[in-house]
Amino acid sequence: MKIWLAMGSASMALIVAAGVAPATAQSNVEGRVGRLESEMRAVQRKVFPNGNAAMVEPQISPQTSAAVPLGTPAISPVTDLNNRVVALEQQMATMTGQIEQTQYRLRQLEDQFTTYKKATDAKLAGPTAGAPRDVDAAGVTVPSVPRAAAAEAASGKPVARGGGTLTAPDEAAPARGSSATGIEKPSTGDAGEDAYVYGYRLYAAGKYPEAEAQLKQVVATYPKHRRASYAQNLLGRSYLDEGKPSLASIAFYDNYKKFPEGERAPESLYYLGQSLTKLNKPADACKVYGELNDVYGDKISASMKADVAKARVTAKCK
Repeated sequence: MKIWLAMGSASMALIVAAGVAPATAQSNVEGRVGRLESEMRAVQRKVFPNGNAAMVEPQISPQTSAAVPLGTPAISPVTDLNNRVVALEQQMATMTGQIEQTQYRLRQLEDQFTTYKKATDAKLAGPTAGAPRDVDAAGVTVPSVPRAAAAEAASGKPVARGGGTLTAPDEAAPARGSSATGIEKPSTGDAGEDAYVYGYRLYAAGKYPEAEAQLKQVVATYPKHRRASYAQNLLGRSYLDEGKPSLASIAFYDNYKKFPEGERAPESLYYLGQSLTKLNKPADACKVYGELNDVYGDKISASMKADVAKARVTAKCK
């Protein structure tokens, strides 16, 4: 009986100890948790003095894109203007380069033709059949008038080539200069127009020397008249039809150089190429045709463009 009582007392003691231990452990954990919470709140008050002590904001938050209103351009107006100014500057640079190239080619053509003109003048200045040569008002070398002819012109009577005076027949054949009296001179009140039309009528009648003298006079007297370009061009046509391509080429080139804005400047370049072809200078003719297309390509007619294309084939231009 005592043994059982002793065992019972021991069992009760164990039960009581077992119940007290969890209660003690739970109170210790709660104390520790409470202490940690109070320390965390203290830390929050120091880190976030103006914030909510009960909440800690996260360091990384999702990014939100701002709403773009409808109709907003992709780039700013200033950027757009800058881009347009840059584009204009590039176009201006391109145009400037093209103009400089055209001017350079024109200078080359002028230099080449000046050299060619000097060489032609030198050839024309050479003695032909022992006859001396003079230079006319246009700078073209021509044969001088024989002394007998000069004496005839001064005295009005025929002079023998060996000396003395010849008896004139009843009616001598009219001189070349007087043959132009059959061409009617127009009179419209416009002196420049009338002078050119008269020269054109002489040319159309095949009176080339008279036409050339008249056309030279038109260019010298009325250089500001619109017909000056016509007269200079027709002068070259007269030389060309007369079988003088060297003089024709000079006349055509002078028209292009003196009257580049004249109405017959493109035609003069075309016939300049024709003259150079007749002089067996196809390479120079090709350069002239190229200059014609570059300078007047948008001004010449379709028929002239076709003529230039045929001329390039004839000259074997590349």
